[in-house]
Amino acid sequence: MTTDRTSVTFTASRRKVLQTSAAMLGALGMPVIVRAQAAPKIRIGYWPIAAGLPFYAAIELGYFKEAGLDVEPLKFAGAQQVMEAVLSGRSDGTANGTGSANIAIGELAQPGTFKIFCSNPSNVKNVLDEVIVPVASPAKVMADLKGKRIGSGPGIQNVTLAKTVLERGGAVGATVVELPIGQHVAALAAGQIDGAYTLEPTGTIGRMNGTTRVLEAGVISRYVLGDNMAPWFGGSASLSSDFIKKNPDAAKKFVAAYGKGVAYVRSKSVEARQYLKGYTPIEGALTGEVPLAAYMMYNEFKPADVAHFQKFFDLFSEKGIFSSRLMVDSMLYKG
Repeated sequence: MTTDRTSVTFTASRRKVLQTSAAMLGALGMPVIVRAQAAPKIRIGYWPIAAGLPFYAAIELGYFKEAGLDVEPLKFAGAQQVMEAVLSGRSDGTANGTGSANIAIGELAQPGTFKIFCSNPSNVKNVLDEVIVPVASPAKVMADLKGKRIGSGPGIQNVTLAKTVLERGGAVGATVVELPIGQHVAALAAGQIDGAYTLEPTGTIGRMNGTTRVLEAGVISRYVLGDNMAPWFGGSASLSSDFIKKNPDAAKKFVAAYGKGVAYVRSKSVEARQYLKGYTPIEGALTGEVPLAAYMMYNEFKPADVAHFQKFFDLFSEKGIFSSRLMVDSMLYKG
């Protein structure tokens, strides 16, 4: 068999040209296609409520794209489904608004799965949680709901908190009824329930259409944490440890871009509200009325904040919802 020397020479020369070009592109800081790896798709589950605003804003303002990230928002009907998607590997993390206790239950089921990098604390000033009643209700204080039917959002976090608030507020004998949060105002207007432990924007919707009023806001801070102004870390954004381990650079870029979303909401809350549309049922005049949560990034937590967060988790241990005590600090993203 004979060898085509011209072909061999051409192949060797072509290889040399490619190697030289690659070296030159690398020196110029340009991407080398033969060595480049596609950025991983980052799937983030969210519950369509106002607390997820930094995530929505970061998507719409292009913060993730600027960081070279391919982020896919995944909408779920409830916080528990968001958590379960991470456990099953169908999602790589959660956006703000996902119940922290739901995330904790997932962590207890599969230890080491979740790392919280941002939480959305609320209290009597930064309102998320409240008890509402029909506008004509005679109730003036929590104890006036004794023996009444009280609505609660679905899921173990909502139900446990509703029962605790009613019990500690003196509303003995009240019955908690699980209802999707979007149905609370209609159920109150129809007389199907006498009150509801709910989350914003429900209270604002009821106030604006004249059917309900807020009996008390910031109820978790008062009845669970013992201080109206104490931060209740009811919802959190997280990434799975598996994703962080496999994609450390992408994880850091994602958290940084998400942090830009938080900074934007803090500094331009009026402009930011427009990004509630499309991700939540909040639109029109409601976007300018709904209260916004506060936000705390992982590197902003002080010991007192961790202590309040821990007190919230400990309630679920005391109630037997958590199989064992879970330490918040072990779940915080370290950067």
